[in-house]
Amino acid sequence: MFKRKSSLSNTSSHIALVQDVRWSRTQILSISAQIILLIISIIIVTQMIINLGEKSLQDDWAGQRYSELQTVASLASDKMGFMQFRTQTFANSELLKQFLANPTEKQQQKLLQSWQSLTNHIPELLGLALYDPQGKLRFSTSDNLNGLTIPEKLLQGKRSMGGQDIYSSDMAFTPIDGKLEPYIYQLAWLENPDQSINGYLVTFNSVTRLLDTIKPSFFNINSPLMLLDNQSFLYAGANQANPLPNMPDTLGASLKQSAPELWREMAMNNFGQYHSKNSTFVYLKVEIASQNENKREYFFLSYIRHKDIAARYEQWAIVLIIASVTIGLLAIGLILYRTIFLLEKKARENSIHLSNGLFKTELCYAVTTDKGRILGINDSAAKVLKYQLNTLNDRSLQRVLNISDDEFEQITSTLHEHNYWTGAISLENDNHKVNIHIHRQAISTTEQYWIVVFNDISELVVSRNDAHMSQLLSETTIATALTDAQGKLVNCNHSFDQLMKLRGDTEVQLKNLLGDEVTKIWNNILTQVTLQGEWQGYVEPFDESRFSKKLKMIVSGNLSQEGDLEYLIFTIEHCSSQSVANKWVKSPKSSTVLRLVDLENHFNNTSEVIKTSSSLMVMDINPEGIFSNMGDISRLETRQEEIESKLLLDLPVSYQLSQWQLGRLVLFLPQTNATQAHLFAIKILDNLASHNLDEGINIGIAGYSEQQSLKQYLANAEVALKRAKQSSDQNICQAFTRTTTVNFGE
Repeated sequence: MFKRKSSLSNTSSHIALVQDVRWSRTQILSISAQIILLIISIIIVTQMIINLGEKSLQDDWAGQRYSELQTVASLASDKMGFMQFRTQTFANSELLKQFLANPTEKQQQKLLQSWQSLTNHIPELLGLALYDPQGKLRFSTSDNLNGLTIPEKLLQGKRSMGGQDIYSSDMAFTPIDGKLEPYIYQLAWLENPDQSINGYLVTFNSVTRLLDTIKPSFFNINSPLMLLDNQSFLYAGANQANPLPNMPDTLGASLKQSAPELWREMAMNNFGQYHSKNSTFVYLKVEIASQNENKREYFFLSYIRHKDIAARYEQWAIVLIIASVTIGLLAIGLILYRTIFLLEKKARENSIHLSNGLFKTELCYAVTTDKGRILGINDSAAKVLKYQLNTLNDRSLQRVLNISDDEFEQITSTLHEHNYWTGAISLENDNHKVNIHIHRQAISTTEQYWIVVFNDISELVVSRNDAHMSQLLSETTIATALTDAQGKLVNCNHSFDQLMKLRGDTEVQLKNLLGDEVTKIWNNILTQVTLQGEWQGYVEPFDESRFSKKLKMIVSGNLSQEGDLEYLIFTIEHCSSQSVANKWVKSPKSSTVLRLVDLENHFNNTSEVIKTSSSLMVMDINPEGIFSNMGDISRLETRQEEIESKLLLDLPVSYQLSQWQLGRLVLFLPQTNATQAHLFAIKILDNLASHNLDEGINIGIAGYSEQQSLKQYLANAEVALKRAKQSSDQNICQAFTRTTTVNFGE
C-alpha cells in the first residue's frame, strides 16, 4: 500500500543511455568513411580486373589475327604463283597454237568457247584476252576487258622479259556489271620459233574472289579483312557491315585521308598493332608477284571494336561484379559486427564503473569522455546550465560552459595530474555562477571518462555582492554613494539621498549630479584613484544643482581580482568657511610624488589626444661639486624632498610629478605647448630661487611625437637636459618640439 519514492527514478534512463551501446557522431563518421573507402576500393579493383581482362582479350585477338594475316599473305603469294603457272599453261594450250597457226573464224570460236568454260569454272578468273604483236586487242571473253592497253615497256624492243616469263600488273579497278572490281592481269609472250612475237595472252583475275577462295571465314562483322596498296587506297574489304567512322568503306578510298595517324604508323612499320580509343588494328605488309622492275607491296589490315571485346567478356564481367558485390557486403557486415562488438564491450565496462562512481555524486551531474565530450547528462544539470536536455548530448563541455581554450587546457592538465578539479564559472553573467566538481575515472589504461557535478551558487553570489555593497555603504551621517567605473549610481545611503534629493531614484549618473567640471576631469579622477587609491577635491553649486553649498568630495576605489577598477566610493560633506577659495584643490594625499612605474601606467592610460598636446620635463637637482661623495647622499635626498614639497604646492591638478632617480625629477605636463612649458619651467626656477633651492638646477623639455612610448619621451627630454648643462647662461633647454618655437635655452 505504501510505496517508497526514489529520487533517482528520473535519472535512471539517462544512466542507461550511457551504459548501453551508443553510436557517437565520431564512430558513425568513422564507419561511414571505412565503408565508403571499401566500396571505392572494390569498384576500382573490379574495374581494373575488367579492363585487364578486356585488354588481355584484345592482345589475344591481335595475336590470333596477326597469325591469320600471315597465313592469308602466304596463301595469296602462293596463289599468285599458281596463277602465273596457269597463265603460262593457257599460253601453251593447243587451241591457242592452232588459232595462231590458222587464225580463222572457226578456230577463234572454238578458242573463245574454251576460254569461256574456264572463266565459268575458275571463280577468280574474270576473263582472257588476246593481243597482236603491236599490242592491239584481237578479241576477249568479255567486253568489260576491252579497254586494257599493254604498257609500252612490255612491247618488242623495250622489254626485259619474254619467253616463259609472266608479267603481273599492279592492282587496278574495272567496272563489271555496274560495280567496280579490283583485278590483277597477267601477261604471257606468244613467240614464234624464231623468238619473234606473235602476240600476247592476258588473263584477268579478281582480287576479291582470290581472297574469298583463300579464307572465306575471315570475313565477318566484328573483324573484317582489308587490302590496301602502298598509297593507302582500298582494294578489298569494302561494304563492311557497320564499319568504323574513320575506316574507308568504298573501293578506291584512301586510309591516309580518313585515318592519318593509323596510316603513319603502318607506313613506318612492316607489321604491328595500333590501339585507338574504341578499337584495335592489326596490319601486315606483304609482297605479291615480285617483278624485276619493281615490287608489288600491299597491306593486309584488320580491326575489332573494343565494345565487341567487352561483349565477349560480358559474362565474365557479370560474374566478377557479382563476386565483388558479395565480397563488399561481407566486408561491410564484418566492419559493422566488429564495431558493435567493441561498443558492447565498452558498454559493459562503463556499466561496472558507472555503478560504482556515478551515484555517489550530486544530483546535477554529467558524464563526458576524457576530451570533455558529453556522453550523458541529467535534467537537473541541464536546467542549471540553461540548456535543453536533448541539445547537450555529444556536445563539448568547453563550449557549453563557454570556457576559453587556455582555461580548458589548464582544467584538462589538472585532471590528468590529480584526477580532480573544482572551480566556479560564470555562465550568462556574473550573477549566474555554477560551482563545478570534475572527477576523472579510468576504465582501463587507455580509456577514461569524467564525472562532472554542478552546483548552482548564483543566489550565494548575489547574497555576497549585496553584503559587500552593504559593507561598503555603511549608514553614517556622512553622505556616501557607490558607483561603477562609468559613474552610474549603484547604491547610496540615506544621507546621500537627502543631500542630492534622489527620493530613492538610483538610475542616474553621479558625475551628472556633480556638474560639468566633474565630467571634464572624470578620466583624471579615475587615473588618480587607480594609481593612488584616493582622490580629493571640492565642488561648488551650479545652475540646476541639487545642493546649495560647497561640498568636499573624497573618492576611493575598489579593484576587482583582475586589478581593474570595479566600484567607486564617494564620500561627500559640506565644507567649512575656511576652505580654500579655489573651485578644485587637490589635497596633500592626492598631490604626491609618483613612482616612475606609476607615471608610466598613467601615461599609457592617457588618450592619444592628450598626449599629442603634452610636454615632458626632466629636472636635474644635483649641482656638480656640492654632493661629491657617498656621505652627501643624505643631503641630496633632503634637498630633493624640499624641492618636491615646494613643487607640489603650486603644481596644477592635471600635472604629474615623478621620481626618476636620485637627483632627477620628471614632470608630465598635459595640454601644454613649447612656450607654456618653458614659462612653467621659468616659474619653477623663480619659486625655488625664492627659497634658495635653485642652485645647480637644470631643466630639459621635450614635446610629444606620435605613437611615442614614455621611454622614448624621456630619452628626448634627456637630450634637452644635456644641452641645458652645456649652456653657460641658461638652465632650461628644449628639444624635439612639435612646432617651430623660440627655445629660450638654446
